[in-house]
Amino acid sequence: MTVMLASCGGATGSGEGKLSGASLAVGSKDFSENIILGYITKLALEEEGATVEDRTNIQGSVATRNALTSGEIDIYWDYTGTAWITYLKHTKPIPDSKKQFQAVAKEDLKKNGIKWLPRAPLNNTYALAVRSEAAKKLGVSKLSDLQTLYEENPDAVTICVESEFKTRDDGLPGMLKAYNLQDLPTDNIKVVETGVIYTEVDKGTSCNFGEVFATDGRIDALNLTVLEDDRSFFPIYNAAPTLKEKTFKKNPEIKEILAPIAAKLDTKTMSQLNAQVDVQGEDPEDVAQEWLEKEGFIS
Repeated sequence: MTVMLASCGGATGSGEGKLSGASLAVGSKDFSENIILGYITKLALEEEGATVEDRTNIQGSVATRNALTSGEIDIYWDYTGTAWITYLKHTKPIPDSKKQFQAVAKEDLKKNGIKWLPRAPLNNTYALAVRSEAAKKLGVSKLSDLQTLYEENPDAVTICVESEFKTRDDGLPGMLKAYNLQDLPTDNIKVVETGVIYTEVDKGTSCNFGEVFATDGRIDALNLTVLEDDRSFFPIYNAAPTLKEKTFKKNPEIKEILAPIAAKLDTKTMSQLNAQVDVQGEDPEDVAQEWLEKEGFIS
């Protein structure tokens, strides 16, 4: 496996603090939110004296997880839904956020020796979005409204998705079943790249609705409305730092450092940070540093 390095070398901590003398490699997946979380971790650990190697921007969830289990990285943020379904091989998510996290943390520690630190309230789950003006015109605010809309105007229920979502059990097939839309014609579904979904939904020409991630900054930037998942179909994707149990036992202070940071990262906050990168074009490390300084976590 090739680990992609976002920058060469590592940064050296101040030599003072709770992690003085510790050397840690911080990783992340390859999308903006997870990269921001990686840099938040890197900067926070450096503030407490650790020497941190930057291994952010690893391609894909499985590759990032493998980097952790193989020892190529020491810590990165993952999501409860991803762990429950992809790593722990469950098919049915737990609809309660706290219980889902507890189940993931308990099983992952027991089976794989992976420690989950306190989770952030942000929920980067799948969602369906629509242009705000179209939501009002079509009279939809929640996913269950789509069944009524389809019965009244089948041509209005057009959905843009990316290829993975189209086939996942926790994606389109399961959603259509949960909301009684199994009869939706294939012509009403358009498969495009993830980033294209947002612009297609914003234009409203090829699809009225589109698969999005709940914390994506483009939702607010384009004034899209996220439909309420009123039957709690989609899994909960709370983010939390993950590391090997032996790494945690060697450096238990990491929990004390990152827990208050995680507590501040709700869906709205994360969406704003993501927008600074994806909409405004700012550098993820700069965004992370600015937020940590504003919140008083680093000086």
